[in-house]
Amino acid sequence: MRHTPHFLMTDVDEVRRLVAENPWATIVSHTGAGLVASHYPFLLEATPDDDEIVLVSHVGRPDEQAHELGQHEVLVVVQGPHGYVSPAWYPPEQFVPTWNHVTAHLWGTPEILSDEENFRVLGELVDHFEQVMPSPVSLRVDEETARRTAKGTVGIRIRVTRFDARAKLSQNKAPEVVERIVAGLRGDGPYASPGLAHEMERVHGLARGADRP
Repeated sequence: MRHTPHFLMTDVDEVRRLVAENPWATIVSHTGAGLVASHYPFLLEATPDDDEIVLVSHVGRPDEQAHELGQHEVLVVVQGPHGYVSPAWYPPEQFVPTWNHVTAHLWGTPEILSDEENFRVLGELVDHFEQVMPSPVSLRVDEETARRTAKGTVGIRIRVTRFDARAKLSQNKAPEVVERIVAGLRGDGPYASPGLAHEMERVHGLARGADRP
């Protein structure tokens, strides 16, 4: 990413939060055949080390071959809320628009999971997303069929060795301008983005939405 030190996000817990709230990520590999990219959901794996980020997921066969998984480092890109910021929300003399975003690049070498561990992670993935449904569905409904389906996937664990995360959320703007941007993002205009507004409220310590005076 562009070198913007004043937007750096260095708090590991904040990066974990970004992954947890935005689990759909992009895997990028530099292989012998060139660059390869795929898109899969990731979960955070619990770890006793507060400074460690461990991701688990799976890929569908033959993506594990296309990515040469386990042979080299990969890049995982996690994209949080983002959106266009119009100069209509700025003072008249500030007429250059921008794009606010929360993004993390995470690097690590994938570990290939055993079939049993892969099936466990697949079950946790389903349970994670189903838990908010009125009648959650589980792989345990028909484990035999689920295990046959799981054979078409390869589980991976990525212990993140380094990351580059940015929260570009108008930190370089005056408080009253930030308020106008948040109001615009929470409005009903063409660039409304409640999720981005919420991220700005968090980083600027503002009360959320209607709670603000």
